[in-house]
Order: sequence, then C-alpha cells, then structure tokens
Amino acid sequence: MHRSELTIDLGALRRNVRTLLRALAGAKLWAVVKADAYGHGAIDVSRAVLEAGASALCVATVAEAIELRTEHRDARILCMAPVSSESELSAARAQRIELAVSSSRIPENVRVHLKLETGMGRFGLSELVHPTRDVVGLMSHLATADTDVAFAHRQIQRFDELTREHSHLTRHIANSAGALRIPAARFDAARCGIALYGLSPFGEDPAADGLEPVLGWRSHLAQVKRLEPGESTGYGRRFVAERPTWIGLVPVGYADGFRRDLTGTQVRVGDDLRPVVGTISMDSFAVELVAELPVGTPVTLLGDGVRAEHHAQVAGTINYELVSRISSDQRRARRTVVDG
Repeated sequence: MHRSELTIDLGALRRNVRTLLRALAGAKLWAVVKADAYGHGAIDVSRAVLEAGASALCVATVAEAIELRTEHRDARILCMAPVSSESELSAARAQRIELAVSSSRIPENVRVHLKLETGMGRFGLSELVHPTRDVVGLMSHLATADTDVAFAHRQIQRFDELTREHSHLTRHIANSAGALRIPAARFDAARCGIALYGLSPFGEDPAADGLEPVLGWRSHLAQVKRLEPGESTGYGRRFVAERPTWIGLVPVGYADGFRRDLTGTQVRVGDDLRPVVGTISMDSFAVELVAELPVGTPVTLLGDGVRAEHHAQVAGTINYELVSRISSDQRRARRTVVDG
C-alpha cells in the first residue's frame, strides 16, 4: 500500500475550462500550467485543457515550455518570466515559444508579448515602446483582482489607455479572479491558472464560482492507539490528552506536502471530519478519533468536502502554495489520472 494517493480528475478540469469560457463571454482562455500545472501534472493537464477549448498554454520558464512542446507540436505556448540568456532565447526561437518581454530591447524572429507595468510593481514597461513586427500581444498583470476591485479597475483603465491604439494586437491582463468577476478585465484573452484546477482565487468555496476541485489526496490510518490522560503525541508534546483519547497516525507529513503548520485543520477519516492534532512530522501526522477504528481506514486530505481553501486558512497561506508543494514522487505516493 502506498503512503498516499493523488487523483487527478481530468473530467472536473474540462468542466472548469467550460465554466471559465462561459465567464469570458468570447475572450480566449489561456491556461496557466507553470510549476507542473500547480502540482497537478502539466502534461496531462495541458492535453485536457487544449481539448476542452483553451487556446494557449502559459508557463514560467523556457524549460517548462520546451517540455510541453514535445507533447504539443502546434500549441501556442507563452513563457511569462524574463529570458535571462542568449541560449534560452535561441531555444525559444527554435521551439516557437512566445515570450513576455519587459524591456525596450525586443528580440527578433520570436513572437513577443510586451508586458506593461500598471500597478503590480514587478516586471513591466511603464510606457509602451513602439511594437516591432515580432510583437503579437500586449499584456499586464492584476495585483488585487481577488481583494481590491477598485484598484484592479485602475490597472485595467491604465492598460487600456496604454494599448488602445494597438488593439489589433492581442491584449490580455486578466487572471482567474479577473476572468470570473471583473468583466472589464477580459479584453482578448485571460490567463487563468488557479480556477482551472477547481480552486478559488478568493479563498472561498470553489462551488461559489461553479468550479470543481481537480486534485484528490487520500491516505489511511497506519496505526491507531489510545492515549491516557497526560500522555502526548508528536514532537514538543503539543497535544496532551486530557481524557482517554483515540488517535490515528497517518503516514503523510511535510515531506509529502502536508505542511507543518496544518495542525488544527480537519481531514476526513472514514465519513467524519476530524481534527489534526500535535506537531506534524516529516513523514506522519496524528488525527483525533471519536473511537477506535481499524488500521487501513481511509483518510481524505483533499476532496470529499476537505478543501485546500480551509487548509490554507489554517496555515496562513493560499491554496496555490499548498497544492503546488504536494509531492508526487512515486516513491512516496501513487498518482492516478481519471477522465470521467
């Protein structure tokens, strides 16, 4: 038996693509599949999203783009991070990778998207340089589409002002949050990541925007034991039993991506939500049970109502970080792809 199992539901992924396409109302959907598709598997995800109607793939590095090019010979692939060397530029040119460029030096013989700084405070031109014949798109990035819509609208207005006279080029600024809830952000295309995977960019229940989580993560009880009053479990004795207490030990820990600061979150043991107690170790964590249960009882870490958004709230982070750090190392977990 594996320590845990990751399940990638491509059927849910395809339905999320259709949900986003409806929200975009005619704008194109460009699927962000960087960081191994946020931990979901870039090869499988890219195939499914393109089949479901996405028009392009977006990654962070040329190396990620080249890996996808071997699988998708004709797909549009945009590398969004700066290219730092001539060898990367040559590789992008040879592999027909499109590049986001944030400087006035525009490379030749490669399709370019000029990136504008409108309020994110990262990469981008403060003013638009004259587009060369290699420029096919104009882009920016929203800083607060999930938290401050008024500021997002100021960014959108600035982007429109900078690019309006070049509206024959593809203009794109929206992320998942903008695509779902800010119609003015849509322009010609939207670069959507987190929503593709059925995760909320707003930290809410994804169902509020018609999204279905794609990733399921399950393990089991490897040992069940009873603590007597005064006995503890885990490093630092952070959980000390006040009464006779049954606990179950789950063979997943922070080396697998179940973070050390998830103490206090809930997982599903059998049919019941139960709290994670004590210090999470590298290879295991403890869960408080209502009664003795058999070894092998299923434990759901994500799925079946156990949401990454809740885990993120407990850990003081965002769902993006949680899922992108789950290990799919086959020596520790089995990964299964289903397409229902």
